Amino acid sequence: MSPLAFAASASTKMTEERESGEETIIIESVSPKAKTKSKSKSEQPQDSLPDHQAEFAAVPFAFSSESLSTAFGGAGVLKHAGQIQSSILGIGVYSTNNSWVSYLRFNDYQIPSIDQWLFSVETYQARFKEGVYYVPEQVTLYGNTERVVTLGDESYTKFHARYILPIGRGSQGAVRSLGRARGDISWNPLESGVTSIKFSPFTQSRELEGFEFLPDEAKGLAVELDWDNRDNGKNSTQGGQTSFKVTRDFGSSSRNSWTTWEFDQSTFVSIDSNEWFGQQILAFNFYLADTPTWTSDSHGDYHRPPSFAGVSLGGFERLRGYTSKRYTGRSAVLYSAEYRVQPRWQPLQEWPVFNLYDVPWWQWVAFAEAGQVSDEFSVSALHDDLKWSAGFGARFEVESIVVRAELAFSAESNQFWIMVNQPF
Repeated sequence: MSPLAFAASASTKMTEERESGEETIIIESVSPKAKTKSKSKSEQPQDSLPDHQAEFAAVPFAFSSESLSTAFGGAGVLKHAGQIQSSILGIGVYSTNNSWVSYLRFNDYQIPSIDQWLFSVETYQARFKEGVYYVPEQVTLYGNTERVVTLGDESYTKFHARYILPIGRGSQGAVRSLGRARGDISWNPLESGVTSIKFSPFTQSRELEGFEFLPDEAKGLAVELDWDNRDNGKNSTQGGQTSFKVTRDFGSSSRNSWTTWEFDQSTFVSIDSNEWFGQQILAFNFYLADTPTWTSDSHGDYHRPPSFAGVSLGGFERLRGYTSKRYTGRSAVLYSAEYRVQPRWQPLQEWPVFNLYDVPWWQWVAFAEAGQVSDEFSVSALHDDLKWSAGFGARFEVESIVVRAELAFSAESNQFWIMVNQPF
């Protein structure tokens, strides 16, 4: 089974947990190696843009997992779907235990004459007949969870309106800001990087058979301020990325209101190359999150998000040695470090399957993480009994998509992930 097939199957979960990564992937989707390539709109002068023609690519895949058993499906993407920077992505999966997953996204559309805005919408529906979940033992006792295998119905729909501030690389419009950085990186957002504000109204639900006492719905608005000052989102060698996100469910007669915030900071440092490695990068990431409405009010009501919508660690992005959303609670902290090297030896274009695609580089990675989830937002609570994770892997750029395969270890379990895009 090819890495691209794995990547397509994994992208369903990726879109649920990392929106910023998926946007780049969808824009620059898989295309056959023999297909004529043209520069994207973001990489060309505005007055010399080519006439764009829609391109369709599809990848069938098969895989096996604990929740889905043996599964079959496909992913298809329509590039330049009406506009040169826009795309439509669809994924469908059906398994031998009668589970299914569907995902559809319309990405990066622009209203004519509104140069600084990009609009996207996505929807996800799934049923897992033997879903694996970590759920709180009681509604108010989030710190203690139990592992259960049960029927789970999941869904979400999100609308994204992203405003690109007319500073730095955003000064030439939203579409051109999608390209990689050119020139030197500075730490002045007025001159460097892409600064944006994203508004994302959402509705999300999860119903678990036998756990009807748990909250099963979340609706609200997420607002994210992001400064992407990386030189290259696929393979960053300098700069960094800073984001601050606030999510609010305003509540209703059937559910309590709640608020969470997340801060994410990454930094990249380049080390001199040598005769073995053409590129050596130290990559660092710091993540901090809290639920300021966690404590009960004067009426004894808890303003806490459902465990599937709140703060968590575990999965292919954060604390990779643990299963997805292994730890949930009020607040979380995570420290991550990676050593990324690009060997000068690159035989992939001669290997079966890989020789069907354009693979300009591959990367070897060693990583370590330490983090904690707590029901108290304090330095001492968040650093008490830190959970650790470490591992190694290989990453490839295949037809403009970064595919990563990683083996992660922890005190509790080992996890093997095949996913798309860098974790940060």
